[in-house]
Amino acid sequence: MEHTGYSTADMSLWQGRVDHEEGELARRWHQQVQAIAGDQAAGLVLLGFCSDAGVVRNQGQAGAAAGPGALRSATANLAWHLDMPLYDGGDVHCHDDELEIAQALYADKVAAFMDAGHRVIGLGGGHEIAYASFSGLVDHLCRRQDAPRIGIINFDAHLDLRRSARASSGTPFNQCAALCEARGLPFHYTCIGVSRYHNTDALFERASQLNTRIVRDEELNNWDIAPLNAALDQAIDEVDLLYVTVCLDVLPASLAPGVSAPAARGMDLGLLEYALERIKASNKIKMADIAELNPARDRHSNTARVAARLLARLAG
Repeated sequence: MEHTGYSTADMSLWQGRVDHEEGELARRWHQQVQAIAGDQAAGLVLLGFCSDAGVVRNQGQAGAAAGPGALRSATANLAWHLDMPLYDGGDVHCHDDELEIAQALYADKVAAFMDAGHRVIGLGGGHEIAYASFSGLVDHLCRRQDAPRIGIINFDAHLDLRRSARASSGTPFNQCAALCEARGLPFHYTCIGVSRYHNTDALFERASQLNTRIVRDEELNNWDIAPLNAALDQAIDEVDLLYVTVCLDVLPASLAPGVSAPAARGMDLGLLEYALERIKASNKIKMADIAELNPARDRHSNTARVAARLLARLAG
């Protein structure tokens, strides 16, 4: 792709095992997925955001533009346990430094798929996908109701509230706050897994100004899930709908090395899955995405496999 734009689904990524002898109950994701078209029944659309621009602007390690393809390949051979149509919605590609153009195009695609009745899960790409996802969700909802109460739950070692003249993978939730202010919407932001050692005082100050709910990584312990439960329940109860985003650097570097900024401690995968199930039980998730998969920094596709597991959980 030589310019910023949209490409239709590359179905060659969806390859895997076929258990002919065991029939329909032995289907896998690669056997279920179809390329999106204009006249299909409502279902789940996977939409990729192939972008490094935000990570590069944020002085991080490039490579996340290849994340959507790697995530599809890792998901293809998973066992299929769902009862819904599954579509590959293609990719928005960010060329060079054209981040704002790519984010606007991605938001348009998200809104269009939602307008057609589909659910959307985004595949990143740097965490600059978050502003693009949220913008599309806001556009879709504001065409249907006045002042929707939308909550953001971000699983991330970083607050991503940086104030900067230029968008990056470090600014998306500050941009979301500005969008809410411009649209006259309340801003509800919860960030779970925050590392005190990878966020400056300036970021914590900005979080305080925006009434951000924070659960730090040292509060996330399997023997005491009360802080996590309290934050999740408050985040769920205060809104009508939720946008959930998982930055893979919330996980320990030993489990998810394939990210721009691997975490020294991170959040246990079991706790993350527990949290996603608790959120799903609310039936309020309207949009979700997975960000920061960087295949160039991965080892034996470990991070891609974890991301695929999380994608399957979010899809259910």
